[in-house]
Amino acid sequence: MPIKKLKKYLDEHKIKYVSFSHSTAYTGQEIAEAAHISGKELVKAVILKVDNELAMVVLPVSFRIDFDLLKQSLNAEKIELATEDEFIDWFPDCEIGAMPPFGNLYGIPVFVANRLEEQEMITFNAGNHRELIQMRFHDYKRLVNPQMVDMTFVSVYF
Repeated sequence: MPIKKLKKYLDEHKIKYVSFSHSTAYTGQEIAEAAHISGKELVKAVILKVDNELAMVVLPVSFRIDFDLLKQSLNAEKIELATEDEFIDWFPDCEIGAMPPFGNLYGIPVFVANRLEEQEMITFNAGNHRELIQMRFHDYKRLVNPQMVDMTFVSVYF
């Protein structure tokens, strides 16, 4: 979803947000540094296959998915990372790796790390590797209505 469509969606739902640009960055650490924000506030959307169905998980970029814990939380038999070829057609208007955490707008279920409940604000890619949106987590949760799950452990890479 190009940033204009995402902003229109947020505006239609009367959500307060801030959008900003940064130099092209691909990794969470690069984005956090370029945007001068905490790795806990910056979230990433990861596409997985949960029992062979695509799903989006959303977690802080400074955290990693504990696949065993997620599998248990979702009562799933099999969870694995989806390949780009498996999901690229679902996000035709986004750069790969920069999908906004709105899987609901793409017909994909969304699972959010319950640790994000502790965050007042979240910041995320807005469909490309140069623009971010920052908004209140409470508003995000209300719009997306994700399933909150236990799935993460802390990574200390930044």
